[in-house]
Amino acid sequence: MATIIIYGILVLLIVVFASLGFKIVQQAETMVIERLGAYHRTLHQGINFIWPIIDQPREIDWKYIRNDLNGNKIIEMKTINTIDLRETVYDFPRQNVITKDNVVMEINAILYFQITDPHKVVYEIVNLPDAIEKLTQTTLRSVIGEMDLDKTLSSRDTVNDKLKMILDDATDKWGVKVTRVELQDILPPRDIKNAMEAQMRAERHKRAAILNAEGARQATILEAEGIREAAINKAEGEAKARILTADAEASAIDKITRAISDAKGNPAQYLIAIRYLETLKEMVSGKDNKVIYLPFEAAGLLGSIGGIKEMFNGTALTR
Repeated sequence: MATIIIYGILVLLIVVFASLGFKIVQQAETMVIERLGAYHRTLHQGINFIWPIIDQPREIDWKYIRNDLNGNKIIEMKTINTIDLRETVYDFPRQNVITKDNVVMEINAILYFQITDPHKVVYEIVNLPDAIEKLTQTTLRSVIGEMDLDKTLSSRDTVNDKLKMILDDATDKWGVKVTRVELQDILPPRDIKNAMEAQMRAERHKRAAILNAEGARQATILEAEGIREAAINKAEGEAKARILTADAEASAIDKITRAISDAKGNPAQYLIAIRYLETLKEMVSGKDNKVIYLPFEAAGLLGSIGGIKEMFNGTALTR
């Protein structure tokens, strides 16, 4: 009976010993094992066996930041013995920074990092998230302190890249790879924000006034060009009409001159008589004209007309 009890106790001890020695590591996690207080090995995903009592997982402090139902950030400190190898998002609380032109504003940063060497995370730094937060805060103050307000607001990508480069280089000795840094919110003081909004509205009104003035100037230019082209076209049309009229009159005068010359008459006297008759017709064309005064040369003109008649009659008889 005593032997059975002893065997039972031994079996129980073996079961307990085996259960304490089995360690199951989840996917994308790892565990650092110390043997008698010194680093022994790093466990990987799956089932692993360690010697109980002499082998123990190394526990580390880890800082967590979470939001409650009201959106307030709650900071928690936990002791863990597994290390998550996935990329981690760390949302820092807002902090005050001072720009180069002495403007105090609040900035909220988000940092993405991934553990590449669990051994360094355990033995090179205490509480890695807290250390990264403090390093990011001091680096952010240093980077923003070298820039004025306008450059800070317009060069967010430049600030992100510069922060990432500095933090990645500083955290390399901790076994961490910083993948991204984002400035989530940049909040200047209310008076600065109001002044910026007023400046932006004034700039928009200025651009609108410039566009309106430019449009009016272009419209005036186009209208003047249209009037000028219309006047040019009108002048060219009148000039061409006068040329055509002059050519037609010249042709008619030439024919008349040849005809009168053939009849041995005086072309100049004929043309003067024709012009005189046309002028006389205009003088008596009005409805209120009742009395007509003929000039002294009228008798000579009538004689010229009579001569023209006799000339054409003579021409007709000759032909």
